[in-house]
Amino acid sequence: MNLVKKVLIVTASTGQGHNSVADSLKKELEKQSYEVKCIEPIKETGEVLDKLVSGGYEILATKVPSLFGMLYKASNHKLTSNSIGGILGKSIKDSTYEIIKEYKPNIIISTHPLLVKVIANLKKENKINIPFISIVTDYKAHSTYVDKSVDAYIVGSEYTKESLIEKGIDKGRIYSYGIPVKRDFMNFTNSISREKEFTILLMGGSMGLKSMKKALFELMNLDIPLKIITVCGNNEILKRELEENYKTVPISKELIILGFTTNVSQLMDRASLIITKPGGLTVTEALVKRLPIIIPYYIPGQEEENVRFLVNEKAAIYAEGDNLNNIIKRLFNDPKELKNMVNNIDKIVKEISLDNTLNLVTSIIAS
Repeated sequence: MNLVKKVLIVTASTGQGHNSVADSLKKELEKQSYEVKCIEPIKETGEVLDKLVSGGYEILATKVPSLFGMLYKASNHKLTSNSIGGILGKSIKDSTYEIIKEYKPNIIISTHPLLVKVIANLKKENKINIPFISIVTDYKAHSTYVDKSVDAYIVGSEYTKESLIEKGIDKGRIYSYGIPVKRDFMNFTNSISREKEFTILLMGGSMGLKSMKKALFELMNLDIPLKIITVCGNNEILKRELEENYKTVPISKELIILGFTTNVSQLMDRASLIITKPGGLTVTEALVKRLPIIIPYYIPGQEEENVRFLVNEKAAIYAEGDNLNNIIKRLFNDPKELKNMVNNIDKIVKEISLDNTLNLVTSIIAS
């Protein structure tokens, strides 16, 4: 008899955040002696469907973001979200069921809304009787997350919890433990660097590259001393372009251009603030680091909802239009405003706990 408990995590490659959350959970659960398998059911079903979903998301989000936003809003209703889940579910349900049947997990965790209906429908059809956790990776729950066959929801905030309650989910099934991030982000260090130097961390996410270049150009023309750390991720073309464009920089600026790095946590410790696209994971990493957020660009849809939440909580400032430099200059000249933002962030993250998430998994398996 196998006494090792098995966890199956289902995810999808639309943006980078869902897979990163899955990977973080996998590593933490393995430390607790669970056997963990991560799968991408859409990819497992076939290359055509994977390209249609993942590629389609990237094209819509980057090339026609306004259309993406319209589709997001149009699908944010029970009837349309059920239809989307039903159509996608028919395509990938059988292959997912075969994996579940072979692996025999003790619990299933989803980090992507499109997969909630797939697992939920298998439960409703009595094909599986396995506890199911859904992790909401943005700060307002879209209708595709909503299904009463989900045994527990892990969400990023009380605001997210309320959005699920409004959609009919029992509050006793919703846990505001935070979007799971890598443990090193949870270890916040208020470094000497943050106190002494005004340092800006500029990140674009996987799809904010054009706006990232614009933001850097504006910052380099700002008439105050700044240290700017720019993270280009896997985009080597962008990195080379920026290195070429900024071979020389104004004497009042220090510019560091990085490609892919595993040291984002440490970079956040050094920064006074972050300028970024508001993806759920990046935002959560910044919040647990008590790092004020400036948002000069977002993809309409879930990121728009993230902006609304963060601005309402006064944890972030939306730099609309060409207002970025005015905001940076104001914060540079008024450290008290930055400190107030940090205090507001403290209120948001006070209940975030990776350990509580892991304990919840353990208790659900044991029940």
